[in-house]
Amino acid sequence: MALNLDAVGEKLGPLTKSYTWKDAVLYALGVGAGSDDLHYCYEKGLKVIPSFSIATIFDILAQIGLKANVNLAGVLHGEQELIFHNPIPIEGEMTTEGRITHIYDKGEGKGALVIGESDTYHANGKKLFTSVCTVFGRLDGGFGGDNAPKRELDFPVREPDAVVEAHPADNQPLLYRLSGDLFHLHVDPEFAKMAGFEKPIMHGLCTHGYACRALCDTLIPGAPEKARRMACRFSKPLYPGVPIKTLIWKEEEGRALWRVVNAQTGDTVIDHGVFEYGELPAHRIRFDGRVAIVTGAGAGLGRAYALELARRGARVVVNDLGGARDGSGAGSSTPADQVVAEIRALGGEAVASYDSVATPEGGERIVQTALDAFGKLDILINNAGILRDKSFARMEPENWHAVLDVHLNGAYHVSRPAFTAMRENRYGRILMTTSAAGLYGNFGQTNYSAAKMGLVGLMNAMKLEGEKYNIKVNTIAPLAASRLTEDILPPDLFAKMKPEYAVPMALFLCSEQCPVTGNIYNAGMGFYNRAAILTGPGVVPVKAGRIPTIESVRDAMDALASLEAGKAYGQLAEQLVDTMECLKGGG
Repeated sequence: MALNLDAVGEKLGPLTKSYTWKDAVLYALGVGAGSDDLHYCYEKGLKVIPSFSIATIFDILAQIGLKANVNLAGVLHGEQELIFHNPIPIEGEMTTEGRITHIYDKGEGKGALVIGESDTYHANGKKLFTSVCTVFGRLDGGFGGDNAPKRELDFPVREPDAVVEAHPADNQPLLYRLSGDLFHLHVDPEFAKMAGFEKPIMHGLCTHGYACRALCDTLIPGAPEKARRMACRFSKPLYPGVPIKTLIWKEEEGRALWRVVNAQTGDTVIDHGVFEYGELPAHRIRFDGRVAIVTGAGAGLGRAYALELARRGARVVVNDLGGARDGSGAGSSTPADQVVAEIRALGGEAVASYDSVATPEGGERIVQTALDAFGKLDILINNAGILRDKSFARMEPENWHAVLDVHLNGAYHVSRPAFTAMRENRYGRILMTTSAAGLYGNFGQTNYSAAKMGLVGLMNAMKLEGEKYNIKVNTIAPLAASRLTEDILPPDLFAKMKPEYAVPMALFLCSEQCPVTGNIYNAGMGFYNRAAILTGPGVVPVKAGRIPTIESVRDAMDALASLEAGKAYGQLAEQLVDTMECLKGGG
């Protein structure tokens, strides 16, 4: 039967699994731990091997292949990435939910790749880990689909910094499968021969567990809770009883590259290994597993947002048309490409988008870039902008519409498809970019000010529609040096307004920990405050039921104009209720 290409978007789970310390120990024994690793095998002071996370979601991994209708005779584990958000407790209950994000075609006779991504939470409310799993269907290629984007990893041209040897037993799969991976390929000789192997092979994830132990023992001895991320590609099968070596290269503090080789043949069994580790204070905000779009990210604020998101674990779509400050010109791929290169140099993941936000088609393509590259979308920062300043009397329609098309319409063009993608995942963070020019006014910027205030109205309505889907929409008014402000601000002030000062406020509003929606914040030079539309308590100048006169409004002007005890409303209905209450006692 053919692959089920409609499986893309199919939900995985929810799966709830209870476990005890015995399950953690059984897994440790299955991946070679023993008397020399009592901290993994003895309930006194027990610690959990980070890769035990895989043993808790075998059913989710199986769903990936089954929902996509992969030919089981040719199924293998292709790649696996684990992002660890919190240490795994020694017992409890976990809930896992995700979806199939991609199905790629490697070509006739070359197989297909099915990608599934999931998040796992402990019953205590903590997010434990994110899994990105690639199932390789060796017999399922050639259906005419797109191939997966290439992702290469350059290993140092030198001897590894550490080599950890291990010798799995002949019956290692029989022990490992008791943790839940019961696939016949690892135990049934007839099934193994049907699949093209001499005999049952080692579970790739069993070898993966050996590697995890080796990495922890070498890089964070006695502290597996410091593991942050483990990613790899399964390259060749391994038969039980064959000795292995885990080769480790330290790249920098907190990051190492690794691979596992067959000690007899020298063949690489697991390749493209990345291991990240180190202290992660509980208060530190991370974006591991999140996918973000930043528009106008080729320079200035957008670049600063994109870089910090990547440093904190997000996968980023760097969008920039590459046009002039006033939006003119054909555009250039250089600004976006340069920021992508910076992110990749940091060890992060990013792709470029050169589409204009000023058209609905451009907005759709920007969001599709995120979905194609990373399978989902969690964060959108609407940052793209242009300037065409003129006094109002000289503001031609062309300049009026050009600025609104980028700032206001552009936010709509990207936010609408982004909102749809976030709604499906029941999670999202959208950030609008307003300005003090919109909130308070600025001479010669009627087009810019109108667009920036329009974004506040867009946020006010979107926040209400996003509430039940856990989509929070907020707005930032950054005061930062950029090419839009370099000849507007005095040089000494411009020098003090580094974009990095606005980044903390913006990225907090894009985080899981953000508690608010529908708020506006000023941010610049290290100073932050909230801005809001306040409504005064008001007065009823004549008895209820009577139509006020112009004179009665004149006489009550001081009282009705007062903002003392003013109130910021969350939606129209709240203001209407207060108005009706005032009318009851008016006169």
